[in-house]
Amino acid sequence: MGKSIRTTSNTQTNSTPATFKAGDSVLCPSLSLNPFVLSNDPYGKRKLLALTHDDSHLYYDKQGYFVPACDKQTGDYQPSLFHDTPANRQAIATLYSGSQTNQRTVIDITEADDDEVILISAFELSDIVCDIESAATVISDMGKLLALIHYEKIDTNTAISMARLTHDATVTWDDLLQRQVSSIKETLAMTRYGKEGK
Repeated sequence: MGKSIRTTSNTQTNSTPATFKAGDSVLCPSLSLNPFVLSNDPYGKRKLLALTHDDSHLYYDKQGYFVPACDKQTGDYQPSLFHDTPANRQAIATLYSGSQTNQRTVIDITEADDDEVILISAFELSDIVCDIESAATVISDMGKLLALIHYEKIDTNTAISMARLTHDATVTWDDLLQRQVSSIKETLAMTRYGKEGK
């Protein structure tokens, strides 16, 4: 994630941090120098604000702090969002000198003999991890349900109801993971691994 920037005009005169609401035009220099418009969670599951970047929804609380999709702490102790004002645009443009690349933190976990490298944002990697963890939880729950059915610990009607719910969850997670795999394959298609897989 890019470094957070605090500007004077993003803080109210009484030293209370700025707050945000759906419909606000905001700047998020860690993502782009272009403004975003905040909305409520498009899925209605979380009491958070969201913005769309690269076809993904990123979530923030009303103080502008980033909240990962799996609600894990980020260690980010400064707001990521700033109101889209002329003063904030100027401050961000000055700090970034018209370029984001010199403000990026790149964590290189490649091996010395890796001759192809894909850069992925921390946001996207966080979403992938959250999806895998959630899918693993669903698979674990299915295993427990099957064990209950196998050992005849639940009656037939309950087993049928639970199987129906399990089927719905499986279909939902299969669709989500297939979309995630398709996105990763699109990126891999630009590498020799994608060409080898054809």
